[in-house]
Amino acid sequence: MTSIGGAEMVDWNLAVATATRLVRPGPEVSRDEARAIVAELRRHAKASEEHVRAYTRMGGPDTHDTPVLVVDRPGWVRANVAGFRAILAPLLEKMQERRSGGPGGAVLGAVGGKVTGVELGMLLSFLSSRVLGQYEMFAPATRDLPAGANGGGRLLLVAPNIVHVERELDVNPHDFRLWVTLHEETHRTQFTAVPWLRDHLEGEIQTFLAETDVDPMTFLERIREAAQSLAGGRPEGEDDDGGRSLVELVQTPAQREILGRLTAVMSLLEGHADHVMDGVGPAVVPSVAEIREKFQQRRAQGASRLDQALRKLLGLDAKMRQYRDGERFVRAVVNEVGMDGFNRVWTSPNTLPTKAEIGKPADWVARVHRKAES
Repeated sequence: MTSIGGAEMVDWNLAVATATRLVRPGPEVSRDEARAIVAELRRHAKASEEHVRAYTRMGGPDTHDTPVLVVDRPGWVRANVAGFRAILAPLLEKMQERRSGGPGGAVLGAVGGKVTGVELGMLLSFLSSRVLGQYEMFAPATRDLPAGANGGGRLLLVAPNIVHVERELDVNPHDFRLWVTLHEETHRTQFTAVPWLRDHLEGEIQTFLAETDVDPMTFLERIREAAQSLAGGRPEGEDDDGGRSLVELVQTPAQREILGRLTAVMSLLEGHADHVMDGVGPAVVPSVAEIREKFQQRRAQGASRLDQALRKLLGLDAKMRQYRDGERFVRAVVNEVGMDGFNRVWTSPNTLPTKAEIGKPADWVARVHRKAES
């Protein structure tokens, strides 16, 4: 694709091959069981669409433009590599334009896309066994992975991971599958009912990437500092970074501002999905209380020390906070102004909550509702 010093920066095919080779095997199921699970997840996705739209009162175009794909772990990897390739293209093109024959460029050129592809593959293999579902908003269609026309996304349900977790939690599998699809279907509804949301997020992400310092030596220095901090080896005299992840540690000041806005939006989207799945749940998922309790315990407990270290490195702990803080925001706003009042959040980018307002829902209500009423 794009290269520095003549070497491909990211070997995408190698990333897929590495992840596929390293991915953990899923739970054992017979072929007939697998077919039944896939069919059930598709039925639940269709039923969830009606439940979510009725509960959220979010109208707009239907979701037929965004296919539901039930995938295995390698399928999830292929889908995400396609998405990364599309969203990172402008950044890689910029790096190509800025490449030089200096020492930094030579180092990156020597390392090349093979190493980068292996590293990306290792990351994706770790994540592929942990994701239950995902709405891909930036999803280019491929031969094996259809996507919506005109920029429409696709909804992925990772069947082996859903089965693994339902067995681990020892919950009713049919209830759990519906519960998961309610969450993921809420994300599909968010983006199909709010047409400007995808473009807004893409704009923020591209602005974030455009702010990336692409000087090779500076980039290497940022990575070195990040690694020292995460390993507890900060240079003497430097302050503690507060436990930030690798993603956060390589930000410029401008990027941190953008990241704050993106964090607020993602907290809103994840919290809204959690709120909806629990709001709809009692009417259609008989064992929702047991599922939620056990699932929350699983989130809180985490896994092995290695798993916890990787979560911190990749910023997945922040993802868990997004679910918690976002759901509290949505619940507080709905309790105060009702669902229709909450839905003002989808009016425009200006009515999205700030990162500070996620923690103080009353401030959002005061800004959006009381100003509008005055």
